[in-house]
Amino acid sequence: MLKLQDSTLVRTENYVNGKWVSGSAGHIEVLNPASGRLVAKTVDSNAADTDAAVEAAAAAFKSWSTIPAKQRAAYLRKWFELILENADDLGMLMTAEQGKPLAEAIAEVNYGAGFIEFYAEECKRVMGDIIPTVANDRRLQVYKQAVGVVGCITPWNFPNAMITRKAAPAMAAGCTVVIKPDAGTPLSALALCELAHRAGIPAGVLNVVVGSDSQAIGEVLTQHEKIAKFTFTGSTAVGKILMAQCASTVKKISLELGGNAPFIVFGDADIDEAVAHCVATKFRNCGQTCVCTNRIFVHETIAKEFTEKLQTSIAALKVADGFEDGAEIGPLINAKATQKMDELMADAMAKGAQLLLGGARHELGENFFQPTLLGNINDSMRLANEEIFGPIAAVQTFSSEEEVVTKANATQYGLAAYFFTRDVGRVMRVSENLEYGIVCSNSGVFSTEVAPFGGWKQSGIGSEGGKEGITDFYETKFHSLGGI
Repeated sequence: MLKLQDSTLVRTENYVNGKWVSGSAGHIEVLNPASGRLVAKTVDSNAADTDAAVEAAAAAFKSWSTIPAKQRAAYLRKWFELILENADDLGMLMTAEQGKPLAEAIAEVNYGAGFIEFYAEECKRVMGDIIPTVANDRRLQVYKQAVGVVGCITPWNFPNAMITRKAAPAMAAGCTVVIKPDAGTPLSALALCELAHRAGIPAGVLNVVVGSDSQAIGEVLTQHEKIAKFTFTGSTAVGKILMAQCASTVKKISLELGGNAPFIVFGDADIDEAVAHCVATKFRNCGQTCVCTNRIFVHETIAKEFTEKLQTSIAALKVADGFEDGAEIGPLINAKATQKMDELMADAMAKGAQLLLGGARHELGENFFQPTLLGNINDSMRLANEEIFGPIAAVQTFSSEEEVVTKANATQYGLAAYFFTRDVGRVMRVSENLEYGIVCSNSGVFSTEVAPFGGWKQSGIGSEGGKEGITDFYETKFHSLGGI
């Protein structure tokens, strides 16, 4: 059993219209991916349960959207403060259901809370316009008004921050939300609802429905007439299905989808810095993030030195249960994820990859995989084209700037890209030429609530975070006032 300071944060029912309610489809077992042990049993919900949540959100929208922004901000600020006060417990819940090391989990809680704080402030600064009139008997005004009910589907890899990154700007703008968290990691979502309830956020503004039937619940959230906007974080394949479903009611949508992030190290780079940041962005959350380094390109003149130092750094990573002190690499989310690592390894080795470190299941359990380093990678291999989503680092070499930028852009994805160089001119050229929504030079760390996060190409539509992250939760209304 989890030993939380506040055990009442462990909630197992849906949160709808300000109340804890049962689902209609039985129960879901939430398992710890490190040990396989039962963490909790939550409700399992169906389309009817989801429809009830949408109706509650639609009813609440009428009053929530008319509350002054300053008052909505006060509610959000209280929610933010309660999350920070309970960050340790929220982190423990996350590690128990998702597996990431506790230090990473607590860091995610604080990161997620930052979105609530930011949008509590930002909603007071969303302005309309007065347009210079075209005739003396008219006045031209532009309003920003909340779009309506927002449907959200959030992933298992960031079960706290992906909720706050969507819900905070929506609620700040005056929208109400219905969220379906991943069925494997619902406890973080429900704990956030408990704290929102304590913050006094009115009934129906925030609703969470837990369910294993993703298709049925997804169809409600994408096709219900009373949902005005839909937002999803997950794979590109699923995002395309949900996007098509939204077309029937012409909803506003934002999608944060898959990635295939290049990590480019030029010959003049600070090798030690590049190695440190490569490890950080490749192995965070056991490689299970959409912005994790996926393809490592190293200039041929420094490839030997870089690869040797990278191997030493990877070998030093501590693989452990997320609750163990000093844990750096936890388990993958489930057996399907470890099976994919086996398949990627088999494919790469059959096509000529060089195994430098790891490459197999870890002795700690079926969901653990050894931190792995491969060399001699070529474009025919699956891991050079697919999102790895695991602790496998794959290195290939290049000889020129033009060559590596072309290779980096040769993918359907365009979420995040990283490169290291001391040449200021190259910093400008490469950052402009990489076809990605997020480009990070001389660093592997960029996530912050104050900047936009979004992808190009098949990595998504729209941005989350920053001032851009609240704009899609408003409709623009032009008012032509005559008879002056």
